[in-house]
Amino acid sequence: MGIRFCCFSVVWVLLGLTSLSQADNSFDLAGPRIDIKVTRAGKTLPISQVPNLQPGDRVWVRSEMPDSQSVHYLLVAAFLRGSTNPPPEHWFLKSETWTKGVREEGVVFTVPPDAQQALLLLAPRTGGDFSALRSAVQRKPGAFVRASQDLSQASLDRTRLDKFLSAVRQVSASDPSQLHDTSLRLARSLGIKVDEQCFDKPTEQQAPCLTRNTEQLVLEDGHSQSMVAALTSAPNMDLVGVISGTKLGGGGAYSSYIGAFVDVAHIMENLRTAEYQYIPALALPKEEQVDLKLNNPPSFNKPKSVLVMSLPAVEAAQFPPLRAVDPKQVFCLQTPSLVLPAEGAPLVFSTALAHDFVLHIDGKAGTSLDLPAHADPLHGGFAIDTSRLRTANLETDLRGTLRGYWGFEPIDGPVFQLRSSQTSTWEIASADQNNLIVGREDTLRLHSNGATCVDDITVKTQHGKMLKTTWKVEKPDELKVQVPLKDEAPGPVTVLVKQHGLSQPDEVPLHTYSEVGRLDRFTINVGDQNGTLQGTRLDEVVGLELNGVHFVPAGLSRAQEQDQLKLAAPDPAAMSALHPGEKIQAQVALKDGRVVPLQTEVEAPRPKATLISKNVQQNPTPNSATIRLANPDDFPQDGRLSFFIKSEIPSNFPRAEKIEVANQDESSHVQLTLADGSLTLQDSQTVLAVLDPLKSLGASVFGPLRFRPIDPNGVAGDWQPLASVVRVPSLKEVTCPDSPDKQCTLSGTNLFLLDSIASDSEFKHSAPVPVGFSQSSIAVPRPNGTLLYIKLRDDPAAVNPVALPVLPER
Repeated sequence: MGIRFCCFSVVWVLLGLTSLSQADNSFDLAGPRIDIKVTRAGKTLPISQVPNLQPGDRVWVRSEMPDSQSVHYLLVAAFLRGSTNPPPEHWFLKSETWTKGVREEGVVFTVPPDAQQALLLLAPRTGGDFSALRSAVQRKPGAFVRASQDLSQASLDRTRLDKFLSAVRQVSASDPSQLHDTSLRLARSLGIKVDEQCFDKPTEQQAPCLTRNTEQLVLEDGHSQSMVAALTSAPNMDLVGVISGTKLGGGGAYSSYIGAFVDVAHIMENLRTAEYQYIPALALPKEEQVDLKLNNPPSFNKPKSVLVMSLPAVEAAQFPPLRAVDPKQVFCLQTPSLVLPAEGAPLVFSTALAHDFVLHIDGKAGTSLDLPAHADPLHGGFAIDTSRLRTANLETDLRGTLRGYWGFEPIDGPVFQLRSSQTSTWEIASADQNNLIVGREDTLRLHSNGATCVDDITVKTQHGKMLKTTWKVEKPDELKVQVPLKDEAPGPVTVLVKQHGLSQPDEVPLHTYSEVGRLDRFTINVGDQNGTLQGTRLDEVVGLELNGVHFVPAGLSRAQEQDQLKLAAPDPAAMSALHPGEKIQAQVALKDGRVVPLQTEVEAPRPKATLISKNVQQNPTPNSATIRLANPDDFPQDGRLSFFIKSEIPSNFPRAEKIEVANQDESSHVQLTLADGSLTLQDSQTVLAVLDPLKSLGASVFGPLRFRPIDPNGVAGDWQPLASVVRVPSLKEVTCPDSPDKQCTLSGTNLFLLDSIASDSEFKHSAPVPVGFSQSSIAVPRPNGTLLYIKLRDDPAAVNPVALPVLPER
């Protein structure tokens, strides 16, 4: 849940607390400073390191009032034992802060048995002040219990927010380029909500974006909530819960924090008397000093203001659920500025409640080593001081445990996998043994258990030149190295692997080569004159020999991240030497004279089918003349094409075989099958195919169509021409004037599909149709009887006659 420091006036109005709605709720008004230390079992800690109190603890308190303080404050320590059990009178202890002894030495309170909560009250001195304050707590202990819990929660959340804002401003001022990564680490460590859209803004606007709307930044932390678990028995809590859950009150996103401070405001208002009003104070400790932050200025007129401050709950320690971000990740101990990523306990990173950490390392020989550690939210984990490693003798593989204190209690944190730098033997992946090719940047994979500790990798050429590499740890025992060889010559090289903490690098001897390409596969089907070679750098290939058949390059292309080289056999007769299923070693010839063997298997023949006949069925258009297509390969787009195909390979047409029909660029295609009824077997070899191009291929398809068979395994045969789709207009009639010297008018729709119109088949008297013509009539030569001759835009070479009604001009 997000914190909201400035959103309570709306809720107060809803509650009818109009007197509070005018208050400033930012808690940025500086209050007095109080020094507090806690002693338990002879050990003393500053209050900043104390997450909980226990019965018998001795609490030393001193108020730092200036010498010029004109109003005397009474300090009252009140211990509580739940909301339904008023505390006895001796659980209230007072201290007159203005007296010399208290000002100089402070005062000590002892936590009584059975106490559960503790409060400090600072009240201006008046007659009967102590008894009035004690009576107020005893009358309504539940109100002060809830106030104690809510103030504790708010104080802990405020530390997370302050830590995040301070770090973001620090990074923005020192190195704005690191703001993105640093903010994400801070958010993970402190439980902060980061607006990722801020990083889309210019660099100078990112920090202001990240630090705005601070009331929305802090997310709910189950650990801090368990430390200040709220009571729910108070009768006024139900109304607060309902309102804080509404959209106006925060709608779930901030309702937890809203509820906390509305509770405090409500409680303080209900406790108001003619003598006193109570105002909450956030406690922000640093070492033994506690700075109080107020949301209202104190009043010294009646009703006078009593500052209410919460101390840690009196309970057993609630240990932080600290965990490693990745328990399987391996870290090198000799890494400079070593940080072990951890998460799950924001208070460990925002407060000093967890303190005095070390990384405890146990060696296999029974030796151990403790390295100082501290929480570092800026880098997302625990920073380790590795200076003691210089004199340590450690094994290669180790485990380290974070150990420290949560208040007075020792704790064991997460366990980390560690590695110590040692001289290593590096192995090369078998696929990379001969894979360093000059003329490009190449990849090398090195294997060793010292991969995590590598500091730098360089390559030394045979001429002593040092090549800087880029690399990363792929696995705890594997490095991926990018070696720049673009301008280098082939020959021996030495890879130098430098590890953290070692003075001499490990040496790995290798050899670089000229690129010969990678030959993956040669595919050839019986009956084909062309085969396809797949691999890399196939531009170096000059030929291929397969069982006495010679192939030459016939076109290089690239598909699916590899080269594909088409190889053709100039002598078709030689192809009879190849038989399906035959495994032969092909010999691939390269430009530099080398011949590389490649195991090849001759594939079965691809399917083959022959077009026997075809027939076009035109669909007559009402009130439109029929255009007789002169080209037998043309058929109208709204027509129906039936064609017979005979299977040649195999000799019988398989029931699972398909006939694919497509236009020239294959942007529109359809597969005809026996299953969908578009194919019908005449006999075992011959099949009737039916194609409705308008339905199957779409309204914008025109021009040549072709077909090919596809066998049940998806192997396709060669494309063969089928027919040509032409789009035809709808022609209605011709109207002519009485004068024979004047042109007639042709009317219809989609006239733009016409290329030209003539009154004779030789087009001596013709009229062209302009590109982009959109009208429904056009001037044409006077017909010879009822005949006109047209050329379609989809096939302007064919002359097509059409008989039209010729009517006198009206």
